Amino acid sequence: MNMRPDPAQSDLPTPVPHRDVRTRRIRFSYPTGSRHQHYVDGDLVMSHAVAVLSGMFPEGEDFFVRSVRDGRPKVTDPELLSQVAGFIGQEVSHGREHRDLNDRLAQMGYRSVKVDRHVKRLLGLGDRFLSKNQRLAITAALEHYTATLAECLLEKPEAQALLGETEVRSLLLWHALEESEHKAVAFDVYRAAGGPEWLRIWTMRIVSAIFVLEVIAQTTLSMLRDRATYNPVTLVRSLWALRRSPFMSRQIAHKLRTYNQPGFHPDDWDATELIERWRTELFGEQGSLVDHLR
Repeated sequence: MNMRPDPAQSDLPTPVPHRDVRTRRIRFSYPTGSRHQHYVDGDLVMSHAVAVLSGMFPEGEDFFVRSVRDGRPKVTDPELLSQVAGFIGQEVSHGREHRDLNDRLAQMGYRSVKVDRHVKRLLGLGDRFLSKNQRLAITAALEHYTATLAECLLEKPEAQALLGETEVRSLLLWHALEESEHKAVAFDVYRAAGGPEWLRIWTMRIVSAIFVLEVIAQTTLSMLRDRATYNPVTLVRSLWALRRSPFMSRQIAHKLRTYNQPGFHPDDWDATELIERWRTELFGEQGSLVDHLR
């Protein structure tokens, strides 16, 4: 990873490179008969954790859209303005599809809808009390989290294998591709709005603590409602399996921490080839999700 010079040390704006951030009209369906309770490879903890993350997405995506939209008047670069339009379209689609999934997960006994309401209250405080730059800094930080997890899913066959061949797998692969496509947009809007490096870095530190604690707490609350949690063999086996999870690796932790380095930019983690491969895999002529496009 090559670190760029800190743009805050230069009076000249850095041109935004071309990125293809497109809005796709897509819909998923989740037939009741095709899903089982622990849908992530039959694993107790991961199934609840993914349900919690899905519960966080709709209100989180709406917050990201509001934050970037509020920062858009400061953007003068035509390329970045085009990417902002694609970012908003993609995030709106993500929120819509995860709300549908959350309803289905709630029918299976997960707390996804309750998590959605909790996140709405939490982010509502941000809308009320934080400045535009602070909200953009939060958005850029969380976008680094989602892009890091997304690229792990796209890179690691063992991560994909956890999801089997379900419609949830299709949804998460599509979401992961688009998170990687637009991972630098909120960051570049923050820079265009004059957001300082110190605020960006300290926001990431605070966001990391809150995000990790929220995921752990909400996953625990979700698992307490699951009868399988009280089977010690099932619980210990699932917790032990977390040690081998690609999403819990040192590589992921390192990639997340690089955000705190002065001069960092999301494009320092180049995903160009990964994006092109998955665009073809999902939406090429023989793509697996072509029939999901509207």
